Amino acid sequence: MDDHDFVRRTRWSYDAAADTYTEWIRGELAAKPLDRAVLDGFAELARNADGPVLDVGCGPGRVTAYLAEHGLAVSGTDLSPGMIAAARRSHPELRFTEGSMRALDHGDGELGGLVAWYSIIHVPDEHLPEVFTEFRRVLAPGGYVQLAFQVGDGIKHRTEAGGHEVSLDFHRRRPEHVAELLHRAGLVPRARLLREPDEDGDFPEETQQAFLLARKASRSPEE
Repeated sequence: MDDHDFVRRTRWSYDAAADTYTEWIRGELAAKPLDRAVLDGFAELARNADGPVLDVGCGPGRVTAYLAEHGLAVSGTDLSPGMIAAARRSHPELRFTEGSMRALDHGDGELGGLVAWYSIIHVPDEHLPEVFTEFRRVLAPGGYVQLAFQVGDGIKHRTEAGGHEVSLDFHRRRPEHVAELLHRAGLVPRARLLREPDEDGDFPEETQQAFLLARKASRSPEE
């Protein structure tokens, strides 16, 4: 099991807030039509790729379930046992497993698609290249990866969430930087969308939101 400090803190924080977070996030996709449109486009592309889809950092499984409703053979994985338990309760018909995005429990070229929906936000910059290399490893040639993350610079640290003590770092990033890291890992950027922050409602945002779609190259980055 991954024993880096950021992994331990992220797992502990989401375990502590799992039930509260699950209730809070339940209606988020319903409130964000542009986010659903991104997932709809990914689903259409992934249906034509070779292999199932994995939702990495799935939390309580709302994105996993959305993609399943759109015809994908999809499962979810998350660091937090508490989140996996919540996902299984909410979506007993789907498969959820505990695991790290730095060492996915899938064979080489096994997946047709991979979603990391606001899950790379807790990964420090120095670990992103190995994460993207792992994404490439499990994707079949021509497979797609869809990322979502907050735009900006630096780290926002939180010690409280929903009345629970946590210790979470939120890494805000520039889309062009993430696109370059994807490209170096052999994941060729195909599309990017910037959405202005929703400042009102139940899910207020402070920054622009970025959505990056990339496809596994048929050759290795070295070639």
